[in-house]
Amino acid sequence: MVVMQLFAFAGVRHPYTAAAFTQARSMSLRIFIPIEADPRETRIAMVPEVAGKLSKAGIEVRIQAGLGRRLGWADALYEAAGAKIEADPSAGYGEADMVFRVMPPAVEEVKALRRGCIHVSHLDPFGQPSLVRALAEAGITAVSMVMMPRTTVAQKMDALSSQANLAGYVAVLLAAERSDKIFPMMSTPAGTIAPARVLVIGAGVAGLQAIATAKRLGAVVEAFDTRPVVEEQVRSLGARFIKVDLGETGQTKDGYAKALTEEQLARQREALARTCASADVVITTAKVFGRKAPVIVTDEMLSGMGQGSVVVDLAVEAGGNVAGSVAGEEREVHGVRVLGLTNLAGRVPLASSQVYASNLGSFVLHFWEKTKSQFNLDLQHEILRGCVLTHQGRIIHDTVRAAQEAVKG
Repeated sequence: MVVMQLFAFAGVRHPYTAAAFTQARSMSLRIFIPIEADPRETRIAMVPEVAGKLSKAGIEVRIQAGLGRRLGWADALYEAAGAKIEADPSAGYGEADMVFRVMPPAVEEVKALRRGCIHVSHLDPFGQPSLVRALAEAGITAVSMVMMPRTTVAQKMDALSSQANLAGYVAVLLAAERSDKIFPMMSTPAGTIAPARVLVIGAGVAGLQAIATAKRLGAVVEAFDTRPVVEEQVRSLGARFIKVDLGETGQTKDGYAKALTEEQLARQREALARTCASADVVITTAKVFGRKAPVIVTDEMLSGMGQGSVVVDLAVEAGGNVAGSVAGEEREVHGVRVLGLTNLAGRVPLASSQVYASNLGSFVLHFWEKTKSQFNLDLQHEILRGCVLTHQGRIIHDTVRAAQEAVKG
């Protein structure tokens, strides 16, 4: 039944014509998973275990030949799980109702998608506006795993958190490997070696994992976050929570930190400068949803740190928390090693592929009506309303559409 729909997001409502949407689009489902186009991407979007779960539910899973080979999953393992092997990716794209990928396609790759198919990937709607428009114009229903609502029901589908968790772990290992100091305290016949001091800025998923990992390695850990509500979580992991009076702060309904004013940022930097100066390792994870990451560690703060200290900027792909950090590079600034390395989750591709595939599988099975062998694309559902960006030739996500209009204006 075709009906008029009203979509609400961030408190804004927009009407659409009756011909624009179907209230619940149902279909049998054929999923295709290609090899990632970027050879530098180590993660994959499907593992045999999840392929087996989808196949048992009555969903047809097709993978491009060789998808899991680099990670030790031969095509035969996927076949044993019930998946089909597709040697020709163009055929897979042409017949797919849904396409899974880790990273989104390039704009020129959109033409390979069949009109009306559902494309699911780490699509960044604010950083890739031209791609969002291309997907809309091609008639693709684009699902962004980055935009998955942070609710209890959607937790098992939250790819942003599953990948951030691993990135926080990897960040500590990289810092430990590059640091001039060891993390744990050691008492030896030659004397006692003091433990490394680690400061974690931002206590979201990545930050909390970084705290836990640094503590396991024996470091003395301190952490800061603008959200007072996370203090208990920080303390439960054995770290000291740094309190800074910034006035009114908090988090959004989805759990993201709210953007600070310039005055608040200045007060934050001033307070953290003293802690940074005594830290051997600083790991920054502060991001603001839909906006450029704030610069927290300034050039002056870097100059005040000890020679051989290490700073890992986990927000570098969102603009960076650290002055002088460059995406994809490792640099030395005032004698401090500044790591702006990207895709840290991709440095543990076996684990990151397993959890990402599980996120995707949970997403599909949540809307799969097994008795009818149908995928229910109910665009009024809270989860789909949060992560579906385009549908039937339009950008339907309110916030994303507003961002597009702002760019045009």
